[in-house]
Amino acid sequence: MARTKTADAECCAPTGRAGGRATRPYVQLCKALADETRLEVLGMLAERAGELCACEIEAHFDLSQPTISHHLRVLREAGLIRAARRGTWNYYSLERGALDRLGELRALLTG
Repeated sequence: MARTKTADAECCAPTGRAGGRATRPYVQLCKALADETRLEVLGMLAERAGELCACEIEAHFDLSQPTISHHLRVLREAGLIRAARRGTWNYYSLERGALDRLGELRALLTG
């Protein structure tokens, strides 16, 4: 049976759910979460339910200080963590609105 243009158009019509513009604000968030080290840092911060010094985070991993700093920067820029400088050290904690943003993304994707 041959397909008609009308059938193809119906099949490929946009659904209106989770379109590009609606999901665009979550791209940076998803990219930040797509790394094992960053997920582990988030887990450490969630377990602590408070602040962790950068030195504690660095000591947990077998990675260089610049690499850990890069991961922390990605998490900060994605709005998942926040940093507070005290003296020469930064102290990191979970951003309170981060879980809300994940919930918004879930709602967007599930309708």
